Amino acid sequence: MLSKKTIRYYYWLLLEFLKKHLRVVLMSMIGSFIMVVSFISFSPYIQTHVLSKKEAIGIIGKYDLNTLPEEITQKISNGLLFINNKGDLSPALAASWESTNQGKEYRFHMRDGLMWGNGKPFKSSDINYQFKDVERKIIDDKTIHFILKKPLPIFPTYLNKPLIRPPLVGVAGIYKVAKIVNKFDYVSEISLTPNKKDLQPITYKFYTNEQAMINAYKLGEINRMVIGKKSVADVFRKWNNTIVTQEIDYNKLMTLFFNFKNKLMSEKEVRQAIYMSIDPSIFNELGSPALGPVSPASWAFNPNNKPQIFDHDGAEKILKKFISASDSANLKFYTFYDYLNEASAITQALKDVGMNVKLELLSTERPESFDILLAYWNIPIDPDQYFFWHSTQTQGNLGGYKNVKVDKLLEDGRGTQSTEERKRIYFDFQKIVADDPPALFLYFPYVYTIKRK
Repeated sequence: MLSKKTIRYYYWLLLEFLKKHLRVVLMSMIGSFIMVVSFISFSPYIQTHVLSKKEAIGIIGKYDLNTLPEEITQKISNGLLFINNKGDLSPALAASWESTNQGKEYRFHMRDGLMWGNGKPFKSSDINYQFKDVERKIIDDKTIHFILKKPLPIFPTYLNKPLIRPPLVGVAGIYKVAKIVNKFDYVSEISLTPNKKDLQPITYKFYTNEQAMINAYKLGEINRMVIGKKSVADVFRKWNNTIVTQEIDYNKLMTLFFNFKNKLMSEKEVRQAIYMSIDPSIFNELGSPALGPVSPASWAFNPNNKPQIFDHDGAEKILKKFISASDSANLKFYTFYDYLNEASAITQALKDVGMNVKLELLSTERPESFDILLAYWNIPIDPDQYFFWHSTQTQGNLGGYKNVKVDKLLEDGRGTQSTEERKRIYFDFQKIVADDPPALFLYFPYVYTIKRK
């Protein structure tokens, strides 16, 4: 037990120490406090980017295991075939294939040694494409036979979709799923681990809206995201630890659809006049001008397509022939909230040339009735657009477009496997829809990838 003399000694020693070093002690305490607070604040960033060395990517939207973006599914699995940007087919899970009976039957032979991500052997009976009016016959574990009701030479192009088995198990993918987190019946997070040594793990985090994803980036929950707003991208350009790159998304096309049940919209000159009334410069910051329904990135794109011509006076003159002064009927113009600014500009342009337009916002994916509809259209990889513009297609052909020449070209385009022949056909298709537009093809959107260095 310490004596009173010893206690007094240490007491006075401590006082002398504090007198000499009080400032240093206080500064150390404050610095330690700041470090602790900073660590707590930046712990998500530290955990995500320093310790784990994984890429964390933000995605907007509600998805379940059956509706995930191809960005994810293509990493964990393959389809039977692969299609490149030139439209050429090459083997993926299938090693070879042949067509018989004038394009009504197709037989595919699987590669050796294929395994599901869970270690089980892949068999031809596992191929689960859901095609209407297509009969499937399993010849053996490595051979499958498809029988169509009608010849369809381009049928193999539909077999590039990755094959997935619940719960998100793929075949011969470069990644496999390590963890799935669900929230209220939707996926909130998916973690992938690579099947190759030179790849890093990836975590996808899903957010209900763009602002939630932006906040997640600021907090360090994710280190990469893709947005469509230039104003937001410009903010992140000022961040020293962030790289912003701009690209054109050729998979999406902002489109103004017409309903041909409306007598006015069925008039070719009226649709052309609407096109002439819209100044394309209003979309300069939003995307690259479209010259038709086929992407410039496609092998079937016609480089001779002519750009939109803005002619306010010419449009007004044409419309006067079709719209009487006593006509007070409103054209029902629908769009979604995200495209309200673009739709408002189009509405004003149409009113300026004498059209009576009422703009309304949609709460569902597809309106029951409309005269004009502004929305993004997801362009298929293959230039076959039979589903969207052929007169017999009640589901994909939103406005009920009918053109005998277009019908014939769309039928011919899917009726041959020759790339050169199909290219000629789709060149003609683009010429005709430029003259008799089924819709107005406005622009391919700019997208901005925001990524930490």
